[in-house]
Amino acid sequence: MNDHPVFDTLCDLLTTSGARFRVLEHPAEGKSDVIAAIRGTRPEQGAKAMLCTFKDGGDTTALAVIPGHLKIDFRKVADAVGRRKATLASPDVAAAVTRCVMGAVPPFVFDGNVTLVVDPALVERNDEIAFNAGRLDRSVVLDAADYVRIARPLLADITRPETTDGQEHAG
Repeated sequence: MNDHPVFDTLCDLLTTSGARFRVLEHPAEGKSDVIAAIRGTRPEQGAKAMLCTFKDGGDTTALAVIPGHLKIDFRKVADAVGRRKATLASPDVAAAVTRCVMGAVPPFVFDGNVTLVVDPALVERNDEIAFNAGRLDRSVVLDAADYVRIARPLLADITRPETTDGQEHAG
């Protein structure tokens, strides 16, 4: 039995799609700033993936992906997919839908009922993106153009505004 099906599925997808990527082994970690330091990447290269649910009924979910140094704007996520009031999915729902623990969710969807929404800053400001690959002790560093080509996300501004010094606004 395979203990890491998402990791294996992801690596197979990237390989068969001709992606330029590398896998990094490291201590188990899910926090964006800590894992960036471990990987030797910048926090803004990190693809922080969060499963969102919506208050207007139904079981539709969206995987929102933002640069690791920014904060999500749930109103913008809901607007991007034409729904009302997005919230972060509970850990149990997120694990059931993504088959990953929080912090290990890659910025890919393998379920047709999940909409992938990516903030364009992630792929426009970075040549490579980095993310935990379905497990907390493995990361993938992936060419940003290959990511867009393979994942085919809906690109939408879904982060809170940044200040001029690169820090996000409070509140």
